[in-house]
Amino acid sequence: MATLFEWSGKTGRGAIESGEITAKSKADVIAQLKKRNIVPTLIKEKEKKSPLAMLSFGGGVNDKDIVIFTRQFATMIDAGLPLVQALEILSTQVENKTLAQTLVTIKGDVESGSTYADALRKHPKVFTDLYANMVAAGEAGGILDTILNRLAAYMEKAMKLKKKVKGAMTYPIVVSGIAVFVIAIIMIFVVPTFSKMFSSMGGTLPLPTLMIINLSNFLAGIGGLLTGLCLVALFIALGQIRKNEKGRAITDRIFLRLPIFGMILRKVAVAKFTRTLSTLISSGVPILDGLEITATTAGNKVIEYAVLEVRQAVSEGKTLAEPLMKSKVFPPMVTHMIAVGESTGALDTMLSKIADFYDDEVDAAVNNLTAMMEPMLMVFLGGSVGFIVIAMYLPIFKLITLIK
Repeated sequence: MATLFEWSGKTGRGAIESGEITAKSKADVIAQLKKRNIVPTLIKEKEKKSPLAMLSFGGGVNDKDIVIFTRQFATMIDAGLPLVQALEILSTQVENKTLAQTLVTIKGDVESGSTYADALRKHPKVFTDLYANMVAAGEAGGILDTILNRLAAYMEKAMKLKKKVKGAMTYPIVVSGIAVFVIAIIMIFVVPTFSKMFSSMGGTLPLPTLMIINLSNFLAGIGGLLTGLCLVALFIALGQIRKNEKGRAITDRIFLRLPIFGMILRKVAVAKFTRTLSTLISSGVPILDGLEITATTAGNKVIEYAVLEVRQAVSEGKTLAEPLMKSKVFPPMVTHMIAVGESTGALDTMLSKIADFYDDEVDAAVNNLTAMMEPMLMVFLGGSVGFIVIAMYLPIFKLITLIK
């Protein structure tokens, strides 16, 4: 009987891929992956969810849960508690039930003889490759508590950066949505009242009034439904395109070229790349492994492909700065500073400084965007509503003039 398996593995280029395969056994899964030139690193049966479980809300593990757990775990290890005992204590204390169950499973694997890093790798949806590789480096060097504190600090900064970007995107979307909603209410419900009054008066209406009435009739009728359906279809199409790797690469390239927002996204990508690579190198992870992990956690296919090409060049004996400069994805200042870091033997420190600089750049860009968007949105909303009001009152002013 065929079973659905979840898998992850490395391609010939060194990229990490994952997916699902229906097969009779794990051996069949391995055989299928080998045909695709993929070396499997994890194969497991996909858990079957009951209909009731599918209706439940929440249950995921967010970054904040992992940061709190990591800080507490580092404190316990630093205090001299055995690994298994620390995991047992935290599995009963963490508030997130999914994380608690995961920790119980990890504790069992560690008791069975697995290393802590190998036990973490069995749960890629909770602990990333970056997390597991840094833990492996910490175990090998006997500095697990230091690595865990470094991981927590890295994740806190990454969360802060993500929050800034979300804030920059959310504000204009919310205000624009409110503006469109207000204008739609006026056009669909208020303007038709004036239209009926004007039709009973007879005569020729001014051009602005005719424009608004015609637009109102369009939106109140089939036009409003068509506009809504077009918007929904656009979002669905974009979602489907983003599910495809080639489509995601195209859309990511477009996003990076957007005015204002593209500049912010590029700075975020640089900050994330340098921060991640700095944390991995300073923790003792080899440069090639660090670049591979950094590529998979980039969050943008354009950046991911560029980093993978850099990794290939580094594996052939080139410096890190040279292929980075050729990729033309990263600013010249970044590549020059990385070149200085390589020549002085302080690459991790230099990468950390670049990340701090670009964190500040993102903060300033977000503040400038918010300051610029506020008056623009107010002008748009005020101008739109003002034009509608004036257009509706023009016939009334004309009538008053005729009466006089």
